[in-house]
Amino acid sequence: MDVTEWDTGRYLGKIKQAKTTYRTLGNSNEHSLFITETTFGGRSELEDPNGGIDYGSLIYITLQRAKTAREAIDIIVDLANTYGYCSSGESFSIIDQQEAWIMELIGKGPEDKGIVWVARRIPDGYVSAHANQARITTFPWNDPENCIYAPDVADVARKFGWFEGENEDFSFADAYAPLDFGAMRGCEARVWAFFRTVADDMDQYEDYAMGYNKENRMPLWVMPRQKVSPMVLMDCMRDHYEGTKMDMRTDIGAGGEACPYRWRPMYFEVDGVEYCNERATATQQTGFWLVGQARPEKVGILWFGTDDAATSPLTPIYVNSQEVPNCLKEGNGSMLKYSDTAMFWVTNRVAQFAYLRYNTVGSHVRAIVDKWENTAIEEVAKYDAIIAKASNDKKLKKLTTEFTVNTAQSLFNSWVELDKYLMVKYIDGNVKGEDANGFIDNGNGKDIPGKIEQPGYTERWKRAVANDKGKILRVVK
Repeated sequence: MDVTEWDTGRYLGKIKQAKTTYRTLGNSNEHSLFITETTFGGRSELEDPNGGIDYGSLIYITLQRAKTAREAIDIIVDLANTYGYCSSGESFSIIDQQEAWIMELIGKGPEDKGIVWVARRIPDGYVSAHANQARITTFPWNDPENCIYAPDVADVARKFGWFEGENEDFSFADAYAPLDFGAMRGCEARVWAFFRTVADDMDQYEDYAMGYNKENRMPLWVMPRQKVSPMVLMDCMRDHYEGTKMDMRTDIGAGGEACPYRWRPMYFEVDGVEYCNERATATQQTGFWLVGQARPEKVGILWFGTDDAATSPLTPIYVNSQEVPNCLKEGNGSMLKYSDTAMFWVTNRVAQFAYLRYNTVGSHVRAIVDKWENTAIEEVAKYDAIIAKASNDKKLKKLTTEFTVNTAQSLFNSWVELDKYLMVKYIDGNVKGEDANGFIDNGNGKDIPGKIEQPGYTERWKRAVANDKGKILRVVK
């Protein structure tokens, strides 16, 4: 089979096809195996531009060939070592119906084919996270049930002079992706945001998340105060550091309407001093996002969304579905071609409007997103009972496909209408009033608005403007 680099489309060559492959949907397959990733980069000396397989291809080819998380790890290692690995350092989340693993890997350099890697099973009852920074430090060398690794994982670091000492003292992250301010503030801070939302006593790591104290490193996993529901996880992926020192709604950069976004680049300089914009979990440059739900005794669900998680809804996709909804199909629009029938473009339209007036339009959109997803979770539970009665596998797949396609297309249609509705309601900085019958008119039957609010700007913004140009703008009595 041909392999092309997932990020760039560059042709990498051919690899041997497997005798048996499984049906895949995005980052899932029919056996409820899910694989996702974040790129941590790491030591540039270890990149091999001539490698025959990249990180994206590792994910999607492995999903075609593995039933379980452990099988997936074995296949990832075999593919990378057989054909050479051309990407930089990666953290993979790998889950099946029974286990969750975090796997971190990086190449060996242009002179040595393959990867060094460590994979650790997340203990039952705990949660883990990674966000573009390697997180596995030291690990057990004699617990194959819960930790597996490349035989030369420490030796490669020794070869390059990045580690000295006994294997038991070897830290993967410290050797292959040393911490700096950007790694903590732009990456580990997102892990902290998740941990502090679901677990207790996480504020003790605030100085680490802010990039001030790399000695106060967070653990690889934490025990949540209660089971993490799908809805809680979805909401955690919408985090902007609300309620913390890094809350971007509270500084002058938020404008007059409390926008928690800062456009790229992430760093800027004023009078020779460098500053950073926060890189929150929810971010405008998201292409797609997902929550994988591998459910024992039930068909897995790929909750899938396009664009920024904070302003876009997830739709439930049964992993054994036989058809992709048209609004989510590859080829229906692209980053360079607008499509009226693509979910990506309608969610972007809504998001762009929300960014302009986040504390009004954005909060409105978020309420609609929450309502949709809570309803979708209830509908999935009802439909599970229906498909459980399917007389055979063919009937089961027919039912799950119908639900997947119809639900996604229904969501798309509702978001098209939402886009129109928001334009009418919030045009030109005004907010049109509504009652149970819709928009309120002035009673003359001419569709002239009868109740309009003008919320204005935040108090902080008004004070900033007064301080900046008060002498010019001041009203003289």
